[in-house]
Amino acid sequence: MSKRVLTTESGAPVADNQNSATAGVGGPLLLQDQHLLEKLARFNRERIPERVVHARGSGAYGYFEVTDDVTAYTKANFLNQVGKRTDLFIRFSTVADSLGGADAVRDPRGFAVKFYTEEGNYDLVGNNTPVFFIKDPIKFPDFIHSQKRDPFTGKQEPDNVWDFWAHSPEATHQITWLMGDRGIPASYRHMNGYGSHTYQWTNAEGEAFFVKYHFKTNQGIRCLSSEQAAEVVGKDANSHQTDLLQAIERGVNPSWTLYVQIMPAAEAASYRFNPFDLTKVWPHADYPLQRVGRMVLDRNPDNVFAEVEQAAFSPNNFVPGIGPSPDKMLQGRLFAYADAHRYRLGVNHTQLPVNAPKATVADNYGRDGFMATRNGSRHDKNYEPNSYAGPAQTDQPLSAPLAVHGHTGTHAAPAHVKDDDFFQAGELYRLMSEEEKSRLVANIAGGLSQVSREDVIEKNIAHFHAADPDYGKRVEEAVRALRED
Repeated sequence: MSKRVLTTESGAPVADNQNSATAGVGGPLLLQDQHLLEKLARFNRERIPERVVHARGSGAYGYFEVTDDVTAYTKANFLNQVGKRTDLFIRFSTVADSLGGADAVRDPRGFAVKFYTEEGNYDLVGNNTPVFFIKDPIKFPDFIHSQKRDPFTGKQEPDNVWDFWAHSPEATHQITWLMGDRGIPASYRHMNGYGSHTYQWTNAEGEAFFVKYHFKTNQGIRCLSSEQAAEVVGKDANSHQTDLLQAIERGVNPSWTLYVQIMPAAEAASYRFNPFDLTKVWPHADYPLQRVGRMVLDRNPDNVFAEVEQAAFSPNNFVPGIGPSPDKMLQGRLFAYADAHRYRLGVNHTQLPVNAPKATVADNYGRDGFMATRNGSRHDKNYEPNSYAGPAQTDQPLSAPLAVHGHTGTHAAPAHVKDDDFFQAGELYRLMSEEEKSRLVANIAGGLSQVSREDVIEKNIAHFHAADPDYGKRVEEAVRALRED
């Protein structure tokens, strides 16, 4: 078999890829060595800005198969028939650390799924926890700044982390999740995924429902203690990537069962919790899980940069039958995610293979910009309406309209009967076994005891007291013991 010919970017054959052109033997390099200059210039530009959050990630391809009829709730085409399969790509990630960070750390995990449906790509962007630290996107940049490296010390600082939490009591519920036994998953395969936000489903009759997504791992939940995680990181900082890659290569294809909680839209206003508050869950006793289907991962990416690093997910990529809710964090992310990708990857990032639709064709009037590959022919116009048979609107909204009322302004979220920042955190604490409570308290105290300011410590301890008196008492005693050592 003949060898493939190495070429330059323009396709010209390369005569020598081992030695640069010089002015005589041992002389200085020549500016005319196009191959050398091209290689160095390309090498200098290989990296793109990493994600501000979710920088460290892994991905895989697979499919989603419908197992239960949900057509009474949504007209989404990819969910309209039991047995129907839709190709997908998923990206798992840690949140706070940089691209070079370790996998087995105490941090929420991103859980982002791109469904390549025949009505366009549907992106479901969530985490491995059903709640989050804040409920208004205006606080998001400040929250992330408090969790990432300090501008002066260049490392994560307990003072910053706990100072922000001290002034954000709504974070108490998520802190209880993060510091508990599920704070460090053993692998991406052994954790659940959640849409976290509240979304809207609309059926063929135009009836609206609010939903929450739950991907339950079929491998079982497995987590690491802080001590186990430190040992794993010391042996393989890429432990989650290694596990996912090797499992799929061996044919051990991980899977999750998708369930949804479904709330008729008319019930949202009178529900005991604000159903659009990202720091709250809907108890299953109120809205039981209903099975939808299963997700299976069966193929690894061939190129991590092209398919994982350049994968772009945005919660505003909806399909008919699925839409947003008044969830303020979701509303902020409808803009922020897509805008982050336009910055990192360029305005035409949706044309990259991993992001482009696969079961349909994108057909619109977007043109030009960096790396444009879909600009049409001489017969295609770049405006609409037109009389040249260009693509036209359907007049069919993707989802039901959301009712609005009142005056514009910077309003706090509306309070429901059971809405406070501590009730659900206390409920979660009281569900734990004695051993789970002890580990939770030890994990919180280990970080909080490192804070230099007593007033910040006291504010945080007050939050745990408000969630549950025993919870607060045990954290207070554990912090005091560590600070007296």
